[in-house]
Amino acid sequence: MPKANVNSNHSAIWHKTVVYGIVGVMLLPILATLVYSLSSSWGATILPDGFTLDWYGQLLSDPRFLAAFGRSLLICSASLALSAILVIPAIFVVFYYFPKLDKLMNLLILLPFAVPPVVSSVGLLQLYADSAWPIVGTPWILIGTYFTIALPFMYRAIANSFSAIHLNDLMDAAHLLGASTFQAFWLIVLPNLKKGLLASLFLSFSFLLGEFVFANLLVGTRYETLQIYLYNMRQTSGHFTSALVMTYFLFVFLLTWLASRFSAKPAAISE
Repeated sequence: MPKANVNSNHSAIWHKTVVYGIVGVMLLPILATLVYSLSSSWGATILPDGFTLDWYGQLLSDPRFLAAFGRSLLICSASLALSAILVIPAIFVVFYYFPKLDKLMNLLILLPFAVPPVVSSVGLLQLYADSAWPIVGTPWILIGTYFTIALPFMYRAIANSFSAIHLNDLMDAAHLLGASTFQAFWLIVLPNLKKGLLASLFLSFSFLLGEFVFANLLVGTRYETLQIYLYNMRQTSGHFTSALVMTYFLFVFLLTWLASRFSAKPAAISE
């Protein structure tokens, strides 16, 4: 037994060393970017000549950055609001009335990933360039496009929540108490989906915030989003660009952390 315990301890130490080593390698570029964004100048020396927050001050006081960040927030929020309004009732109908369609829906929601973004952008440009609705170059085309991108994340996360709440039992109990189908959906089903919905919204938001291909091809500088701003500012000071990248990274990290917190709570309750 002692020898088995020793081998188990050695194995655990080895596994932790490998995991921590991989995490350290992944964090090294992020830490280097952070240090570079805080350095006043960094030339041929191993360490920076000094540290300053001036680059972050220039970034946060730049009206162009604030406008681009606001546009990204607006487009992502509108796309996710549209997704929630359309997807949640659709999933309810599938799970409650047509449960056999769930397998078909799982295939359909993967279609946005089957077509490369460049191909989709060219198709959208050809479709709406001469259309009666001049939406190319406007935020409307991005909202519709981002809706299709967020659809798989939203559907899968909310569908898992529907499976966990025993929908048919809840609806039957509500009907026995005299509630209509709409009342049961609004007052009973939706509150039980809150954690899964919030987790899917945060994850989708962090993913959409970093989308570049559709934004660049469909709107470009006519409606400059955060990623377009980052692309256009790549020729400026490396310290300024590093501050921009770290600001974006910290915001996405916060959203991902919130999503993991919300998604972990249901699992803890079920246990």
